[in-house]
Amino acid sequence: MSRLEGKAALVTGGSRGIGAAIARRLAADGADVAVTYARSAEKAEAVAAEIRALGCKGLAIAADNTDASAVAAAVEKAAADFGRLDILVNNAGIFPYGTLEEMSLEDFDVTVAVNTRAVFAASKAAAGQMGDDGRIVSIGSNLAERVPWPGISLYALSKAALIGLTKGLARDLGPRGITVNIVHPGSTETDMNPADGPQSDLQRSAMAIPRYGRPEDVAGLVAWLAGPEARSVTGAALTIDGGTNA
Repeated sequence: MSRLEGKAALVTGGSRGIGAAIARRLAADGADVAVTYARSAEKAEAVAAEIRALGCKGLAIAADNTDASAVAAAVEKAAADFGRLDILVNNAGIFPYGTLEEMSLEDFDVTVAVNTRAVFAASKAAAGQMGDDGRIVSIGSNLAERVPWPGISLYALSKAALIGLTKGLARDLGPRGITVNIVHPGSTETDMNPADGPQSDLQRSAMAIPRYGRPEDVAGLVAWLAGPEARSVTGAALTIDGGTNA
């Protein structure tokens, strides 16, 4: 439990799925953790209660990623309540689906606002709160690097943009000892993409190891990046997708 003892973290979109698993893992490693949520206060508070049950401070903050100012305010609130901020995990996101003919400019704007613009806003706010040796980790997607099926152009675009942002921020913040990395999950067992869903067999057919990942798998990688062993890892993209992109 001592790896992250004395550290404070914020996980956006931490009320369920991968985000909730990351929040729990950071707390299990000793960090105080705040999570943001857009809709389900009850689920977010349940995660915060689990964090407190581990002996850490836990906080649920309402912040819709479509509103960059709300995301920045959530960062500032977490830092104020915890007295510091050491770790930011940009996890909140949406998955728009549709071909070019089906998607609109409004779909484009919302997707980029939630999946990309909010990450910039949160990272900028967090960098202003962090001391030396801070950690910023964004959750991308293996679809940012390879798009095997139609209908996911906007999602792929929004996650691919995070690769460039990650590399640029790593250079900007490196002199302060702040690392910035991105994790690319593949098919992961969540309520948004269940392992027994209608597209699950198709997704497994593309994997080298034909099984869905678990949210805890992604959380373990994020926790490592947030810890002391990863102090020299920055500007990196780490893929955890069962070999889909191999």
